[in-house]
Amino acid sequence: MALMTGDEKHGPAATSTLDALWVLYDRVLRVSPATAEDQDRDRFLLSKGHGPMAYYAVLAAKGFIAPELLSSFGAYDSPLGHHPDRMLIPGVEISSGSLGHGLPLGVGTALGLRAQGLADPAVWVLIGDAEFDEGSNHEAVAFAGAYGLDRLHVLVIDNSSATHGWQGGIAARFAAEGWSAETVDGRDHEALHAAFTAAHPGRPRVVVARVEPKNS
Repeated sequence: MALMTGDEKHGPAATSTLDALWVLYDRVLRVSPATAEDQDRDRFLLSKGHGPMAYYAVLAAKGFIAPELLSSFGAYDSPLGHHPDRMLIPGVEISSGSLGHGLPLGVGTALGLRAQGLADPAVWVLIGDAEFDEGSNHEAVAFAGAYGLDRLHVLVIDNSSATHGWQGGIAARFAAEGWSAETVDGRDHEALHAAFTAAHPGRPRVVVARVEPKNS
């Protein structure tokens, strides 16, 4: 990550995701550079696209992009923009950065896979707690719970940056809509892995990963 400079304002947004991204790509997601186009691959959608430096570092470590590209981050002719572009970066499922879109897209992806009879691929969406200021997420949470989209997983990085927050906490809000929900330390790799791989038959799953506050 230290190779990527020029967007220090979003450094905390990026570093808040690093541990969870690493555990997902290293131990959970069934996708690799060789299977990035397979229909049975797991899908990962980075909704929190305004701080992609950790994402790019993990993609480089797992072989999706060349590590030499990292130092070109943000340059005019670099594929590594300040927001991820699915047309330029192998393994990136959605172009993102405008907050509040990733979870609805994840719901649609899970529905589409179900409609095609593809029961194995999992859909993972990473969002930031501040994205809950966007109303689209509330609709998506309610819909996914009502339809029992059990191949849908949401990872919420909670660095206490939401303007309004949710009464009772993030996990409780999802649970009230029928989701399987758990809150863990977002820097504890074993706790993250256990939460990511917990069984949740018939229900979508949310893991809230708490990290240090954005302004700490």
